Amino acid sequence: MAKRTRAKSQIGRGEAAVLLIPSLLPIMVLSVTPLLIGVFLAFTDARLVRNPEYHFIGIDNFIRLGGNSMFWDSFRIGIIWAVSVTVLQLVLAMGLALLLNSGLRLQSLTRVLALIPWAMPPVVVAIMWRMIYSANAGPLNAALGGLGLPSSINWLGDFKTALPAVIVVGVWVGMPQTTVTLLAGLQQIPRDLYEAGALDGAGAGRLFTAVTLPSLRGIIASITSLNFIWNFNSFSLVYVMTEGGPGGETMLPMLFTYLEAFKNRNIGYGAAMGLVLVLIVVTLLAVYLRAQLRGDKEA
Repeated sequence: MAKRTRAKSQIGRGEAAVLLIPSLLPIMVLSVTPLLIGVFLAFTDARLVRNPEYHFIGIDNFIRLGGNSMFWDSFRIGIIWAVSVTVLQLVLAMGLALLLNSGLRLQSLTRVLALIPWAMPPVVVAIMWRMIYSANAGPLNAALGGLGLPSSINWLGDFKTALPAVIVVGVWVGMPQTTVTLLAGLQQIPRDLYEAGALDGAGAGRLFTAVTLPSLRGIIASITSLNFIWNFNSFSLVYVMTEGGPGGETMLPMLFTYLEAFKNRNIGYGAAMGLVLVLIVVTLLAVYLRAQLRGDKEA
């Protein structure tokens, strides 16, 4: 009897392994294989030419990268961008999710409208916002002029305003996804918890900190981690809006890596940059998630 049970278990595992192949194969081909190729190229002097010839050079690319101040400056800008956009997305999305969960009129229509920025292609969003930020004919400067405020601001061409202007667009694009995720979490919180807190005399602020936030802790940790990765790896939005300018003020790490690898044709050097960025982001996320898990255990 035990042998039959063991045999059935082995057959079940074999069938499960076969069923996993269709899902694992695209991951291996489209994700794992390019990653391994990129890791290999990071240790070579490969260039993007018609008949490539490359040699293994060890850690020379990483030594060269350590002294590349422009790369590390782009990394600093990338951290500012990713943290700012992620935090603002979370704060604003939380407010919008609470509003959408409060039983407004035309609630279904409001939720659909909130998803519009997320449904638009990044290139279209970038072109639209370039028009809004236009120094000469943009509606933003026109609105400021109508209010008697300075109306000749070059939002994407000024060193002081370029990065904040791009951050605003990044928040606008990514906020709907965070809103939907938080709204789904809010709808899973039992109403009994709020009713019990209200009977104890807790106000709206106390209910938010004592019931809502603890109930959403796991969701907040997950969506924040994903948003940070997506924001740090942003490329198309900033590339279309500013191409990293003015003077590198919006030169995000992925944009800098792209220019080095495909504009300057230094594939090996660009692969080394990408590998360093992956390791740094994974380390930062590991520290963040560990702190979140420790907070969950203490709670």
